[in-house]
Amino acid sequence: MFEWATENDVTNYITSPNWAEVRYIVQRKVGARKWEDVRQKLLRLPFEVVPADQALAEVAGEIKASYKMSLADCFAAAFAKMKKLEVYTGDPQFQEVESDIKIVWLYT
Repeated sequence: MFEWATENDVTNYITSPNWAEVRYIVQRKVGARKWEDVRQKLLRLPFEVVPADQALAEVAGEIKASYKMSLADCFAAAFAKMKKLEVYTGDPQFQEVESDIKIVWLYT
């Protein structure tokens, strides 16, 4: 996906709550020092970290009130909904919003 995005000059997005989620998961699994290595690799990928402003938080809160999803996932879904973008994920929680948001399922 990232190779295709680079070749086609397409920007991918990650919301700041999702960035925090990636950080804590990596740090818990491999430690803070390894997180710095992973962070540097992530920053070289073609994506933009989207700040969680009030408008995004409002939509994420609406999704959280309606569906059983983590708050970070609600931010990703909210951003996709607001910008009419696809979400690329393997997280089954996104089945909750599949009728409202285009989900591209990544399975390993």
